[in-house]
Amino acid sequence: MGTFIAKRFKRNRKRRLLLQSDLDAAKQGFIKKNLPLYQHLPADLKQQLNGLVNVFLDEKHFVGCGGLEITDEIKVTIAAQACMLLLNRKTNFYPKLKAIYVYPHTYVAKSLQNDGGLILEGKSVRLGESWQNGPVVLAWDNITGGARNVEDGRNVVLHEFAHQLDQEDGDADGAPILDCRGCYRSWAAVLGEEYERLRQKEHGGQRSVLNKYGATNPAEFFAVATEAFFEKPKQMYKHSPELYEKLKSYYKLDPLSW
Repeated sequence: MGTFIAKRFKRNRKRRLLLQSDLDAAKQGFIKKNLPLYQHLPADLKQQLNGLVNVFLDEKHFVGCGGLEITDEIKVTIAAQACMLLLNRKTNFYPKLKAIYVYPHTYVAKSLQNDGGLILEGKSVRLGESWQNGPVVLAWDNITGGARNVEDGRNVVLHEFAHQLDQEDGDADGAPILDCRGCYRSWAAVLGEEYERLRQKEHGGQRSVLNKYGATNPAEFFAVATEAFFEKPKQMYKHSPELYEKLKSYYKLDPLSW
């Protein structure tokens, strides 16, 4: 127990130092180049993000796949977007996540499907994925494309790291760890209603502020809603003000003000 406490104390001390440190000019340049949303942040949030990125880079391991060589640009670009979700909040820096695997482009992964009780193994093309108690897998070309188009409501890093937040309590159910027990009831009411509305729109072929992929299940709805919250706040607030307010309360941020 003494060794565990000593290790935690050492880690927390190192985190405090990293949080107070600025990013060097080269790393800030990568963020400005690949994350236009960064330019809209107030100065205090930029400074906070820089510190969060320092910790993320220190604690997470990046692995290149499919022949991709991991560079500082790749690491910083991913870290900055992942840490957007941690701004203004008490966090343990995605504690279950140790490694991020990055492919150069869209990749093919094995998948299992239940067909009337028969489990079929197949393959699916993916942009990214988040494993509970495991890694995040991303495609570099989709990372840069999604981040640079700041108004399309699609960002694979925000999406997959929203899954990481959702999975911190052990369940991928669209309900991350909230501030209080009573918060879960109102969260379920608002997000459940919006989820059903998106499902109806998807079934009827109607347009929506949210990506229709969010109609897959509650976990995907939370991830898709997170993307829209950061990239399409005006549209979300106009069409789904209660959803916007719930996400604003959870993330402790108001992208409308940026």
